[in-house]
Order: sequence, then structure tokens, then C-alpha cells
Amino acid sequence: MKDYRVAIVGATGMVGHEFIKVLEQRRFPMASISLLASDRSAGKKLRVNHQEIEVKETDPESFLEVDIALFSAGSETSRYFSPIAAQSGTVVIDNSSAFRMDASVPLIVPEVNAEDIQQHRGIIANPNCSTIQMVVALNPLHKVNPIKRIIVATYQAVSGTGIAAVEELRTQAKQVLDGQPTTAHVYPHQIAFNLLPEIDVFLDNNYTKEEWKMVEETRKIMHANEIAISATCVRVPIFVGHSEAIHVDFSRPISPEEARRILTQAPGVKIVDDPGISLYPQPWPAAGSDEVFVGRIRQDASLPNGLAMWVVADNLRKGAALNAVQIAEEMIRRDWVRQGG
Repeated sequence: MKDYRVAIVGATGMVGHEFIKVLEQRRFPMASISLLASDRSAGKKLRVNHQEIEVKETDPESFLEVDIALFSAGSETSRYFSPIAAQSGTVVIDNSSAFRMDASVPLIVPEVNAEDIQQHRGIIANPNCSTIQMVVALNPLHKVNPIKRIIVATYQAVSGTGIAAVEELRTQAKQVLDGQPTTAHVYPHQIAFNLLPEIDVFLDNNYTKEEWKMVEETRKIMHANEIAISATCVRVPIFVGHSEAIHVDFSRPISPEEARRILTQAPGVKIVDDPGISLYPQPWPAAGSDEVFVGRIRQDASLPNGLAMWVVADNLRKGAALNAVQIAEEMIRRDWVRQGG
């Protein structure tokens, strides 16, 4: 097997650390790895495969000898450096929202639309974390019984915002338990022991940007512009793991038993569904896992062709780093990575 020269842009962030873990755990074929970040993080050292590697500042020269670059440094950084990297022959897999809805950039969840990877022109977009787990769970059902409508409510962990949000939850929780006042810096209100139905900015239609991402990205990934979708995204006071209550209207009746049978055979899905013994997906045990967990599958009492289900995944792994690495693995498997000299 060939080995590839890999770079991680945003290596010191939460997703950057997860990239390193996933690459190590999956024994990704690396000839070398470059750890890149902003000037503030340059000089730090991180361990990769038992070696200490110094973090370098990202600049236009960083990609001259890189085959695959995994970006997790935010939209502004991606917009500037991704085209530069692609022009130098590097394949960019970008975790930001910068290119997701660009018609010339494939938006990929390997279990759903791996064939779209071949259309890339040097940049591939990694979808939003909440979108990824939903389409992994729904696409196998959609292929058997086309979906007409999706109503989803998400319960999203603070790690989706970054390390500052994780620290804010930790600090506020201690303050509340000690009877002290809290101060909100990362979020508009206290997150400890609270719920915030506001993720990203509000748009003119009063949906948040996060909610609208789920609408547009789901249609693009599943090649299904006809699906009606409405989302409500909520930030919840847990550290890792996004949960989703999903109600789906199909073209014709489908039983919970049929849905379980289909999903049991679906790649990346694990059924956890036995209400009789309180067995259902939960974010705490899902943290650190690669699968999308599905449970509480039941007939939707409000729709003759409807199902309701509960879907949970680790937002830092399948929702970000793992999905990006799986895209790279899929490219390698199909020999779609052009290695430079």
C-alpha cells in the first residue's frame, strides 16, 4: 500500500486532536504528517504515533509536499488556504462550512454518497456534524422507501463549539453547584443546567444557520431536493455527543420492524433499541465510538406513513474527524489520490 503525506490544519483544536487520534487508531497510511495552526499555536508540540511533532504556522508554502490536507480551522482559514493547497496538488478535506453548498465541491458522507468524491476539483467538504449522523441513519431507509418529509430536533453538545465552550460549561456547572453567579462568554446565556435553542446566527426566516445547514446539506448529500425538512437545533449542557429526535414521513407505510431490519444491515449504523429494558442510544456511552446509534424506532402516531426515531453519535468523531478520514480512506481505496513528487 502507498503511504501519503498528510497535513492537519487546525491541529491544536478539539477536532484537530481528534484527527490525530483517528489517524492513529485506523493506522492511516502516512509517509509523513505536518501539524499546522495559527501563529498563536506555532511551536507547540503534539504526539503522533509516539513521536513529538512541532506545530508550524500555516502559510502558502505549507502544502507543497502534501497529498491530503485535513482542515479544521474555521471558514475564514479554509477559504484562504484551501484553494492554495488544491492548486499545489493537495486534496483538501475541509471540515468548515466554507464550501459545503458550493455546487463545484462535493459534500460527502462515505456511507451515503462516496461516488460524488470523484467530482472534486481539489476540495471536498465535510458536512455539518448534525447532518452527518442524520443522513447515515435515514439514507438506507430512503433508498427502500423514498422520504417525503423530515422533522428533526437536535440536542447538541458544547464540544461542537470548541474548547472554550467546554471550559465554560465546566466552570459554570461548578459555579451553579457552589451557589455562585455565572457569566456567559461563549454563548448568549448560561449553558450549565440550561438549554439554548440558538446554534449559530438567526436568519431572516427565523431559522438559525445551523438549522438551515441541516435542510440544505441533507438534500445535497442525498440528492433529494424534493424532501421537505424542518429542524430545530438546541445546545445542551453535555460535553460530547449529539442526539436527534427525528420524525420521518415516507412515500408508503413502513413498519418499525422493517426499519430495524434495514438499519441493522446499514454501514456505520448500530441499533440500540429495547425499551423494555430501557435500552436506547445515549450521548455518554456513545462518546469515543465511531457508529451512529439508532433506537426508539416506532410508528409515528400522527402519520400513516411515518416513523419516529432517536439518533446519537459522537460529534467530534463521526460528526467531524472520522468522517473526513473515511473520505480520505475511500479515495485511497479507489485510487483517487494523485501523489505529488
